[in-house]
Amino acid sequence: MGQNKLERFEQIKGFANVLEHPENMQGKWNDFFKNDRPIVLELACGKGEYALGLGRLFPDKNFIGVDIKGNRIWRGAKTALDEGLTNVAFLRTHIDQITNYFAKDEVNEIWITFPDPQLRFSKMKKRLTHPKYLRLYKHFLQTGGRINLKTDSPDLYHFTKTVIKLYELELLTDKEDVYADENVSDVLKIKTHYESLDIAQSNRIHYLQFSLPANLPHEKDVILKDQLREQAID
Repeated sequence: MGQNKLERFEQIKGFANVLEHPENMQGKWNDFFKNDRPIVLELACGKGEYALGLGRLFPDKNFIGVDIKGNRIWRGAKTALDEGLTNVAFLRTHIDQITNYFAKDEVNEIWITFPDPQLRFSKMKKRLTHPKYLRLYKHFLQTGGRINLKTDSPDLYHFTKTVIKLYELELLTDKEDVYADENVSDVLKIKTHYESLDIAQSNRIHYLQFSLPANLPHEKDVILKDQLREQAID
């Protein structure tokens, strides 16, 4: 590990807006922010560009960027401190462990921005819109709470649409090409480092907004797997 990374890992330990694997935080985020405003998560936040951008746009909400990479979190956390964004914080943990940190109905909305699309069929369950993860989100997402996916991966976009249809999720917004809209909202204009890289080379950005049903039947997981097997990459 480079010296710069080691220094950043050490620095974030002293950042008031970064919590690393904290204990007993369920139900206590309003105490942390010292207000009772809605809480919005950015999952796999990287450098936290979306948490920061949303924090600037919506000072009446609290935003938490979640990622395991301390080096990336350092950048977002330092920017928030430098700008005095008291409504933006960061949680360092694995997404698999997310339910350890939030209580029932504690989260108002979720953003998933340019996550690893996990293209191989064998890694399908690592996609952050797979039912495995949606079931985790249900533990703390308020009823009717929205999940937003922004990605340059057509594979992840179509996979998520398949999940939405199969599990009968409520699809609220579907934009196959965000920037084809002349009136694109300020929220969708926020750009992350990964968006600028255009790793998928698809020349378009996809966006889905949806909410979860009361139940995500486990028996449909087999149907999902069979539907995707023919187009699998492995």
